[in-house]
Amino acid sequence: MHILTSPAQLQRLEGILRKSLPLALPVFGAVLNINRGNPGQFEVLVDKWPEFGAVLARPSGEVASGDMGHCRRGVTWCPGTCQVCSEHPWVPPGAAPHPHPHMGTPLSPPLTPASSRLAPGVRLGSLSASHVDLLNNTWPYGGNARSRIYLDTILKRFPHVCLQDSSGQPVAWVLKDHFGTGAHGYTLPEHRRRGHMQVALTVAAQRAQARGFPTFG
Repeated sequence: MHILTSPAQLQRLEGILRKSLPLALPVFGAVLNINRGNPGQFEVLVDKWPEFGAVLARPSGEVASGDMGHCRRGVTWCPGTCQVCSEHPWVPPGAAPHPHPHMGTPLSPPLTPASSRLAPGVRLGSLSASHVDLLNNTWPYGGNARSRIYLDTILKRFPHVCLQDSSGQPVAWVLKDHFGTGAHGYTLPEHRRRGHMQVALTVAAQRAQARGFPTFG
């Protein structure tokens, strides 16, 4: 496997993967993040360049195994030949993160503004380090020290949307991860059936589009 380090190569790869959406989503988001400051400290590998058959996104510095079969998330995006894989060292096997807020056909027009749909007493806010335990306790794969570190990392490095009540306490949120996908979305039980998650997902999609990330609906 060959690590792509040239900005020109990474930009070219981004363009190639964009033409293969949505099948290339598992690695495309990682390439977008790398080309926009690399907040996740990831790297991209290909089996050869420029006519590659496989792409792997991983945390920088990991040793390449050469075995694409172990990837936790992979899709075939070139019929019969190309494999796109992405992985994170903590995400448990079988725990594929949620896809982009809307999956299906690419949306090119801007989404309808969501701010006008906020329920009375609810406002857009943000999460902080003091909320990591709340995130960890409400994540289906959380509740342990490793998941807490993972959630703390993505909270600090990647975009999120949070809805707060009048006292400033979180009621619903959506966190993005290293691959530009939804890592943790949740509405507190006492605040459900009020449309909070729909608003949070729409705001997250609007912000993703503004950064050049694709949104599907």
